Amino acid sequence: MGMNRQGYLIAILFLAVCGVLRAQWEMETSGTTADLRGIDNVGGGVAWASGTNGTVLRTEDGGYLWQACAVPPGAEHLDFRGVQAFDANTAIVMSSGKGDLSRLYKTTDGCHTWKLIAKNPEASGFWDSVKAEDADRALILGDSVKKRSRIWNWSAEGLEPNYQGKCDRGEGSFAASNSVLQIVNTPQADPIWKDTLRFASGTGRRSYFTVFREEHTPTCEPCRGEINRVGFVLGNSKSSGIFSFAFRSDTLGVLVGGDFQKPDSSAETAGFSEDGGISWHPAQTPPHGYRSAVAYDAATKTWITVGPNGTDISTDDGRNWRALRPDPAIHEAPDADRNWNALSLPFVVGPHGRIGKLNPKALAH
Repeated sequence: MGMNRQGYLIAILFLAVCGVLRAQWEMETSGTTADLRGIDNVGGGVAWASGTNGTVLRTEDGGYLWQACAVPPGAEHLDFRGVQAFDANTAIVMSSGKGDLSRLYKTTDGCHTWKLIAKNPEASGFWDSVKAEDADRALILGDSVKKRSRIWNWSAEGLEPNYQGKCDRGEGSFAASNSVLQIVNTPQADPIWKDTLRFASGTGRRSYFTVFREEHTPTCEPCRGEINRVGFVLGNSKSSGIFSFAFRSDTLGVLVGGDFQKPDSSAETAGFSEDGGISWHPAQTPPHGYRSAVAYDAATKTWITVGPNGTDISTDDGRNWRALRPDPAIHEAPDADRNWNALSLPFVVGPHGRIGKLNPKALAH
């Protein structure tokens, strides 16, 4: 039986009151069944994705066709949790695993061939996130070893430790979406402070957000600089904490997470900062479950976060979140909003080879 005009208007009013919007992910064909956790959109139609079993994918046409890359040597059983790309030919992928199962590989020929460029030298270490300043320099965030934080510098000269501040026993980060480490570009007005880093970590019972800067002056190249480390609770178990953060300006940032073993719990799943991560505040209306990745869409001025049970958006810098749902009336897949791991807008990736692309019309307010 068709819906009359009055019933239609009531349905529209219900959706508006509940804050439910259309799903925004258009499903794409990846050609793989690997679990995908790494995604990096370079721009100009070029993007790279990575996942289990040494899987790396690449598109040059905005996601219309995803090409399978050659598996890096010795990586058939590795889990590539992070990818950092620079163009259609050059990219670095990071695997996560205990000890030397954490590795970096690099390609410069469009992923036809790969070179192993680094292995984790700590037998009990575990790499969580990689961020590259350019194709020849990268920073890697790993779990703590002997109660010290581990950030590594990689360059053509090799691998060497960077920040090794003290931390709590068992402290580490989540290798969920390659978004718990950030290199901050220092404003030209502040040339002394360089190599500003932000990273998230925790022990399961308490989460930490660290802002670290090194000082570069004529008499100090470099000196250990300012460090701000703030505790922020997101859950109280080993499976809970900060899984992702992003900033849309020098000061305005959002973090998300929760307990991945309780994906439907909305308690303590997001926070926001107005001072560059020096302090954080819990979301007033949190996302509707555990979330593993967050990103900002500048075109629509919208924050978007994803997880296994759905997608949420915020238009007030992380204070309040509302869910997105698929619309069966226009034949959107019933699970288009869920089963996602990582974001690099306009792309999103998830388990079993899932790749989606943002439909910006769905975020129109």
